[in-house]
Amino acid sequence: MGLLSEGSPLSWPETKKLADHVREHGITQFINLYNLLKDRQGDVLKWGDEIEYMLVKFNHEKKKAQLSLRAQDLLPVLQITEKENPEKASSLWRPEFASYMVEGTPGKPYGGLLAHFNVVEANMKNRRKEVSALLEKDEHILSITAFPRLGCEGFCVPEVKPDPVNSASRSLFFPDEAIYLAHPRFRTLTRNIRERRGEKVAINVPIFKDVNTSSPFKEDLSALGDDGEKGKNALPDHIYMDAMGFGMGQCCLQLTFQACNIKEARTLYDQLAPMCPILLALTAASPIQRGHIADTDCRWNIISSSVDCRTREERGLEPLKTNRFRINKSRYDSIDSYLSPEGDRYNDIPLVIDQEAYQRMRDAGIDHLLAQHIAHLFIRDPVSLFSEKINQNDEEDSDHFENLQSTNWQTMRFKPPPPKSTIGWRVEFRPCEAQITDFENAAYVCFIVLLTRVILTYGLNFLIPISKVDENMQRAQKRDAVLNEKFWFRKDLVAQNSSESVANSMGIEQDEISVEMTIGEIINGKGDEFQGLLPLISSYLSSVEVDADTHCTIHQYLRLIQKRASGELMTIAHWMREFVTKHPDYKGDSIVSEQINYDLLTTMDGIQNETIECPALLDHSRSKTQSSIPDPIRMAENCPSTC
Repeated sequence: MGLLSEGSPLSWPETKKLADHVREHGITQFINLYNLLKDRQGDVLKWGDEIEYMLVKFNHEKKKAQLSLRAQDLLPVLQITEKENPEKASSLWRPEFASYMVEGTPGKPYGGLLAHFNVVEANMKNRRKEVSALLEKDEHILSITAFPRLGCEGFCVPEVKPDPVNSASRSLFFPDEAIYLAHPRFRTLTRNIRERRGEKVAINVPIFKDVNTSSPFKEDLSALGDDGEKGKNALPDHIYMDAMGFGMGQCCLQLTFQACNIKEARTLYDQLAPMCPILLALTAASPIQRGHIADTDCRWNIISSSVDCRTREERGLEPLKTNRFRINKSRYDSIDSYLSPEGDRYNDIPLVIDQEAYQRMRDAGIDHLLAQHIAHLFIRDPVSLFSEKINQNDEEDSDHFENLQSTNWQTMRFKPPPPKSTIGWRVEFRPCEAQITDFENAAYVCFIVLLTRVILTYGLNFLIPISKVDENMQRAQKRDAVLNEKFWFRKDLVAQNSSESVANSMGIEQDEISVEMTIGEIINGKGDEFQGLLPLISSYLSSVEVDADTHCTIHQYLRLIQKRASGELMTIAHWMREFVTKHPDYKGDSIVSEQINYDLLTTMDGIQNETIECPALLDHSRSKTQSSIPDPIRMAENCPSTC
């Protein structure tokens, strides 16, 4: 969720009055940071993952699975080691949006040694153990993207009813008690996003039409209370949701990389952007929403809608009168521009920017591409502000900049070093859905890290027109996208910019640089036409020194990616949908009952604990003894620079 400032939250009217103040000082803070750190060199490769988890309570007698609203009880205990002896903390814990969620990361970042891949999964397992040790009887920690019956009656314990009249979201389905209330940021965001928008958020997900699904599918919401809108934004044949919690209350897997300098960070930002929809499709894990089977597989558009604070004017539904811009996307969406000079020619989407902020940065010596990126982020208003953070020292603080930076939740995030910190320029890779097992999560993490090494080592070029990346993002969320969709991808990854210039001078269009391929072809190759990403990684691994133990670990991880991409192994979304539709209690009506939900989640819990085998998802032994593996913290201190 980004920046977690402490203090007294301001209402939306108070925040709105200070929006220009935040933007003005946020730009000043970025200019100061940039000028101070633009020439920073020689930072070593460091990286780490973030996994969000859900707390689930099983009632085995009633065959019921519910979300446990106890994160605020667990987090203070989980954070004791970090506060008292941070050097010994193997995991770090942070609050997330919902009171049934916790976020865990490694205690220290990993480094450039391939041997670190041997400890990623072990650290993830250790995180589960840390939380599990604090759980009550029949409570479990699950790394699932979406709780299938989120928003259904009795979905949480203790059971609380939504208050569509007085709550922060005015939701018919999602009570304020399910928001993490121990930190004021989350409830404040919920309220301010709704008030800025001028109405409740509206999330409509196409429903999966089965043999007995009503047609048109339309729910009677009148019995749920009067929210002042009476479900006016609910579309036929869609699953309707109406609160920030339906998006931000889902879980994901994210990675952050430290680059050796700003140039490398901008390169990684650009080169990984076309991979976002590919990894979103590969990690698809959220085909059930509010107790119904959706005709989509991923969470992305749901979260995008759940925090869409744009007014009717900004969405183009009314003429601009009181707002500054017409804005094409929610503040949670895919990126709109590349940052590196090599990517500039592929910036084919008209970019809405704060012209005043852009000019201030240009006058301060910041180049066009970076200035327009920041100026694009700053078309937004702050939606969370604390009274203690209004007046800041722009030479030393960066909270106003981070306020807007951290509430633009995009597929990639470009992250300047914090003030007075040893941390360098970073990029964050944000699209992946959380997987059931630590093995799967570790596999995707290591695959993405290896891909960054291949990109930088071989100077590969993944760039395609950014409009096609947007197109891919929508295709990635479709049902069984890995099996049925094709994605725009660059056909010649080793083409250098000089050859592109020649091509452009000969009249060759940018469209001809990319072709449509399946996920399997992108990952595994397409004969002589396209080498494939896994063969490129294999080539890289053959050129570096890898010990046998690490080689075995990497082989298992890449084998999973290979088989998921080819369709030989199911995505989690495909497996979940098949589990439900083949369940004896399923009526062919797209509805996931309490019994089905209980059986699905107990099965997922068994898979993650390795008490249940699932060859449709995982086709081999998933773990090995880690006792002989070196300490990753010690190894990180000796990592070579990537420069």
